[in-house]
Amino acid sequence: MNPATRVQWAIEANYFQACSCDYGCPCEFDAPPTRGYCEGVGAWQITRGHYGGVSLDGLGFGFAARWPGPLHQGNGTAALFFDDRANRSQREALLQIASGQAGGMPFEILATTLSQVLEPQYVPFHFDLQGKYSRAKMGEAVAMAFEPIKNPVTGDPEGIRIVRETGFVFEQAECVSAKECQASVGGLSFSWPGKAGFVTQVKYGN
Repeated sequence: MNPATRVQWAIEANYFQACSCDYGCPCEFDAPPTRGYCEGVGAWQITRGHYGGVSLDGLGFGFAARWPGPLHQGNGTAALFFDDRANRSQREALLQIASGQAGGMPFEILATTLSQVLEPQYVPFHFDLQGKYSRAKMGEAVAMAFEPIKNPVTGDPEGIRIVRETGFVFEQAECVSAKECQASVGGLSFSWPGKAGFVTQVKYGN
């Protein structure tokens, strides 16, 4: 889409992410994924947002995805999920944003890493915002649940944050343990309990 004709959009959201990598996720440090590939899920709970004159307040959207190698090498497969409460205009707005067609970070870059995008899924979203103990669910296909990373010797909860000045999905976040990270949609089927998780707030726009 020509930048001059793009619809202006902006969102503020709570963001939840879980994947197959070990705590901290080396992908966040431009290093190869822990297992050589990455399977993960993420969800945004919009607190305030718009796409042109279309309000996006209170809606959710997210993804489940697999990349066969480091994300920047591409060839990923993803399923996009959208809040089934959204009306037709809101659904189209969210699809334009999440697919990268509307421009703006991080979706404009994420879209270039995908070679296959499955049919959009319109499902109920459930968010339980409890800091390091947050949970998120997208229909029956995707579920995330978080808890603090535990000290391996004492078992005490750790407080760990990442700050990445050049981050484009998030610039800072709580590093947590994703005690639940599972997806089952199309050819994407995985479960990675006790691996990397992040909980944060983000602001995006074009």
